[in-house]
Amino acid sequence: MRTSTFVYPWDVNGDPEAPHRFAALGVDQVTLASAYHSTRALTPRHPRRRIVTAEHAAVYYPTDERWAGRRLRPRPAGDWAPGDAFGEAAEALRDAGLDVHTWVILAHNSRLGAEHPDTSVVNAYGDRYPWAPCIAQPATREYLTDLAAEAAVRPGAAGTELESLGWYGLQHLHAHDKTAGIGLGDAGQYLMALCFCPACRAGYGEQGLDADELAAAVRDALEPLWRGAADDAGWPTVEKLLGEPVAAATRAWRDDRARTLQEAAVAAVRAAAPEGFQVLLHADPVTYHCGANAGVDPAHVLSVADGVVVPCAGGTDLLAPFAGHARPGTVLAANFTVVSGMGGSPGTLAADAARARDRGATELRLYHAGLASDGDLAAVREALR
Repeated sequence: MRTSTFVYPWDVNGDPEAPHRFAALGVDQVTLASAYHSTRALTPRHPRRRIVTAEHAAVYYPTDERWAGRRLRPRPAGDWAPGDAFGEAAEALRDAGLDVHTWVILAHNSRLGAEHPDTSVVNAYGDRYPWAPCIAQPATREYLTDLAAEAAVRPGAAGTELESLGWYGLQHLHAHDKTAGIGLGDAGQYLMALCFCPACRAGYGEQGLDADELAAAVRDALEPLWRGAADDAGWPTVEKLLGEPVAAATRAWRDDRARTLQEAAVAAVRAAAPEGFQVLLHADPVTYHCGANAGVDPAHVLSVADGVVVPCAGGTDLLAPFAGHARPGTVLAANFTVVSGMGGSPGTLAADAARARDRGATELRLYHAGLASDGDLAAVREALR
């Protein structure tokens, strides 16, 4: 199976051994970050550093004139990835015989929310999620579409993987995150992700809902969860709490905004890309799910993109809905964490890959070669060999 590992530019730049180390794993490709959210990361083998603090969401290349004078625009990185950090790393990786695809984070941007609070998701209590741009707002959609095209189609890249191309919700893994005290479950996560910014309030109106009444209903529905007294059965629980017609109307609005944004972003990438450029989405086959792996309709997304990257750290069940809609040439990439300290299991990678293949996977993604220990990388080499 064709295999790619995720890498940051700072894993490569300043470490002349890094490209050959990654190539020696037995991977065919590197998925290299070109636009990324804030993070703090280890660099366990870099000759000059051990910690990188990416202070805000940034792009790792020089932006072009399309952003001149615009209110919403990407920010350059600081000293953690200066200049054309992506281009420098990509060239070194290609020289080591590796294909390079871009890794683009879209609707997950705390810097955007801090500078422009009106762009953020607003929950039923009026709380803003500065890490979560509301993808229903026209200006935000234009920004995300243009960012997708620019960050995806970098010189020398043969394809892209678009992450967070959909709704983001409460779950964030924010710095010192303290939100796990209440088990919200799928239903609670959905209710806490419903946005009540002006664009979404108008959208609910188009679906025949009164936004104020809906917000009150959402708050009432969440009360049992705060007491720890609610069962969760996913979408049926949402329907029970809000009523089936209301639940369906909220989902219709959100599904439409996500689907049309995905269509626009992929079309923009294709318009900017050379022939044969591959476009994949990080995706979850349940449309109402939020987060880095955007909730999608499998049939729809595979009619738009060349394939998907599917989270498989918890098992391979999410592959089957996509496999049922795959066409010849569709990429179905199973994404496994191979960093033991982050819950990964590199020692079982060969068996995990075999199960993924049985579920329809055509490729593997490994998260994340730059973060993994020497022992983890040795296990990956053995599995791929």
